[in-house]
Amino acid sequence: QVQLVESGGGLVEAGGSLRLSCAASGLMFRINAMGWYRQAPGKERELVAGITTGGSTNYADSVKGRFTISRDNAKNTVYLQMNSLKPGDTAVYYCNADVVTGVNSVMRCWGKGTLVTVSS
Repeated sequence: QVQLVESGGGLVEAGGSLRLSCAASGLMFRINAMGWYRQAPGKERELVAGITTGGSTNYADSVKGRFTISRDNAKNTVYLQMNSLKPGDTAVYYCNADVVTGVNSVMRCWGKGTLVTVSS
């Protein structure tokens, strides 16, 4: 069993910053791609940022230049540094990870989500 635990969400004023963390625990050979998704009220869940095993990153157009995704493989942790936050960034943020648990066994795991609220 693999668990992802997110932390770092909260309430922040527009222009402020937050840093989200997501730590994976359990029996794993390795973690492949990791990412952050978010779902705002009345909106579909969208990919915010992703990072591959090799360190390649991709971002939603709405967060490019403001958010930075990174990972610490030794800690099985992915981070999302969010700067210059806008009210439109308000959403529940979900961590995901493609976890290798065995030969030909890769599972996409999700965290429970953490709420980020940006006030104006």
